[in-house]
Amino acid sequence: MTQTLLIIDDDVKLIDLLSEYFRENGFDVLSILEGTHAEKTIREKAPDLIILDIMLPGKDGLDVLKDIRSTFSTPVIMLTARGDDTDRIVGLELGADDYLPKPFNPRELLARIRAILRRQGGAASPREDTHIRSGDMVLNRAARELKIGERPVELSTTEFNILEVMMKSPNTVLSRDQIMNLAQGKDFMAFDRSVDIHISKLRAKIEKDPSSPTRIKTVWGTGYMFVDQE
Repeated sequence: MTQTLLIIDDDVKLIDLLSEYFRENGFDVLSILEGTHAEKTIREKAPDLIILDIMLPGKDGLDVLKDIRSTFSTPVIMLTARGDDTDRIVGLELGADDYLPKPFNPRELLARIRAILRRQGGAASPREDTHIRSGDMVLNRAARELKIGERPVELSTTEFNILEVMMKSPNTVLSRDQIMNLAQGKDFMAFDRSVDIHISKLRAKIEKDPSSPTRIKTVWGTGYMFVDQE
């Protein structure tokens, strides 16, 4: 099973860089820009490892780490641009598994991630890794089934794969190429707009009003974004 990393950082460029690098190296990647909803994301998406920046807007990374450790045993690697050893020591005392100062080489971070996952056996926190939830919609990855409320929704293989890719990266803009490459597991040329056809069919099945979608939003000139339903 592909392992999932959750990046919690407000640096969008860094998230994009790391996400592409980790996906190229065989991981699924989720990301959020602040820590307020970290617990909800961890509970629903069950990542195998969390990469957490100390300097976050609102609730800082050390407070987020406290919240995580009160419920989850998921491995955490902390990042910071601060030079003070105090943060590193406090982070480790609060239960971080490793610590890496910025700037860093993504290859080193990848090596640390793999080392921790080897030690953990890939195990994460209390997990429901076969299910992804968003509001009243539940995607069962093991049974490859979708339900909205109590209503089962029939999806084609490609539709299921696309929805799974998008639900695993909620509130994140994905290009057409990214969506199809991740859904198909290989390079896919989306110039023929086939992804638009699949998205249109998905909307017809999961949106209350497909002409005014609330779950899968078009980001003009870029691609699509799955909007998590709180």
